[in-house]
Amino acid sequence: MTARWKRLFPMFVLAVLALVISACSSAGSGSSPATGEPNGKNADGYTDITVQELEELLQTTDLILVNVHIPYSGEIEQTDLFIPYDEIVDNLDQLPEKDDQIVLYCRSGSMSTTAAKELAELGYTHVLELDGGFNAWKAAGNDLLVRDQ
Repeated sequence: MTARWKRLFPMFVLAVLALVISACSSAGSGSSPATGEPNGKNADGYTDITVQELEELLQTTDLILVNVHIPYSGEIEQTDLFIPYDEIVDNLDQLPEKDDQIVLYCRSGSMSTTAAKELAELGYTHVLELDGGFNAWKAAGNDLLVRDQ
């Protein structure tokens, strides 16, 4: 090894390490360029999405937005269906095909998590769950509709 290479070697190693870390940290996040769908199903077989990701999906993607919260406490404006989280299996006939994109939400995320797990177990392949529910939606400055019951 030359004296110059000995001096430059540590910087070379750091540069390679920085590239590897950068590539690894971005590999599992963001959206799939081909589908516009968020990446990264969790261990339960569905994908958690943020408010920002839902906002983007609502503008660019064909999806079914399902409010599973009970009792009714409000809704995101573009909601397509209202199915109680504990009745999701009994209402599969209202849902689209198993490979269509379905986004579930509730008030805080616990009820939609339960429903998302059940759909994933039944073979639904594009189940997304709004992390933080409509509480997160409102906290991000978005409106929540409340209809008279």
